[in-house]
Amino acid sequence: MAFVAGGATDTLARQLSNDLQAALGQPVVIENRPGAGGYIAWSHVASSDPDGYTLMFAENAIAISQALYKRSKSNFDPLTQYDSVMGLAVAPSALLVANNVPAKTVAELLAHARTVPQKMNFASAGVGSVSHLNFEVFKDRAGMDAVHVPYKGGGQAIGDVIAGHVPMTITSVQATKGLVESGKVRALAVTGLVRSPAMPAVPTMQEAGVPKADVDVRFWFAIFGPKGIPETVKAKLSQAINKVMADPKVRERLAGLDITPDVIDGPALHAKLESEIKNWTRFIDAKGIKAE
Repeated sequence: MAFVAGGATDTLARQLSNDLQAALGQPVVIENRPGAGGYIAWSHVASSDPDGYTLMFAENAIAISQALYKRSKSNFDPLTQYDSVMGLAVAPSALLVANNVPAKTVAELLAHARTVPQKMNFASAGVGSVSHLNFEVFKDRAGMDAVHVPYKGGGQAIGDVIAGHVPMTITSVQATKGLVESGKVRALAVTGLVRSPAMPAVPTMQEAGVPKADVDVRFWFAIFGPKGIPETVKAKLSQAINKVMADPKVRERLAGLDITPDVIDGPALHAKLESEIKNWTRFIDAKGIKAE
């Protein structure tokens, strides 16, 4: 996994690890390898033996980073160096602010941002992460200017928002539902087209007055592996994943975190990855977004 514990991908992986272990009949160990915007973990998996024992539990940051960096800092290319195993699920994100920010709506946040002497900061799980680019989309659509503060993972970013060191972030609903309910941070909007069942009182971005974006600002989660995994191994993995994601108890547990199963096979996942890289490249180039 490309980011530290506590973020969106780590949260979902730990929700599913015991179920996958039971379905596969062997241990499932989660290893976090943060750093370099995800490339440390992504490259490690790409160079591993394609025996099915080393896999990448990833999110759309893997597509966003390719669009942002355009492979200028790495020879890593998920389209050619990975086997797409299966797509798992999708989930909305939430715009969060620290309790020391005097804003309870998106409109109040934008008004407040115009009054502070310096630009407000926003935290993310790292350069090229989903939280980074989702906030870039929010800035563009809302007409807000803010300074990016990248961390090594979503857990660290959220932690500094809770502490009031950074005023705002956008991250997954499932990683922050409990924090919002306990009053540690405030959620001002969610990125889905409809309100989140996990945060029903929080408006959508559109309800909050932010125009709809041309790119998908939800998280999507998937499993990839090194290129060359035997078809028999991929079939076994797919069978286990399908079993887990179809389990009513698993689906009920994920629904409480506003994670929607969206299981797609390897070819469909590969096509989705290719499309996401193209779409985010178009947005990043059009808005002139640069990697720090």
